[in-house]
Amino acid sequence: MPQTEDCRRVADVFAQLGDGTRLKILWLLCHSEQCVTNIAALTGMSGPAVAHHLKLLKGSGLIVSRRDGREMLYRLGDTEECREIHRSIDALFHVRCPGFCHKD
Repeated sequence: MPQTEDCRRVADVFAQLGDGTRLKILWLLCHSEQCVTNIAALTGMSGPAVAHHLKLLKGSGLIVSRRDGREMLYRLGDTEECREIHRSIDALFHVRCPGFCHKD
């Protein structure tokens, strides 16, 4: 039987993936590192709205950030769980990712 904390953590991840906007942002970050401005332009959202979703995704451990000068860049987290989510998202959207997720 999984521990309660593990169940809570997994439920939190699924809650993040259950929001279409966050799923779109996560899909983008699975395939490229982006700043808030670029994510906003690519998704048609405002910067503050994107920042809100990024905060939630980062809090769930799905994405990580790094500072590059004055910009903060975001990308998918580098864990096996994140890679598995990446593979699942690509499979559901029928995307063949050229990145690290498909090693045949």
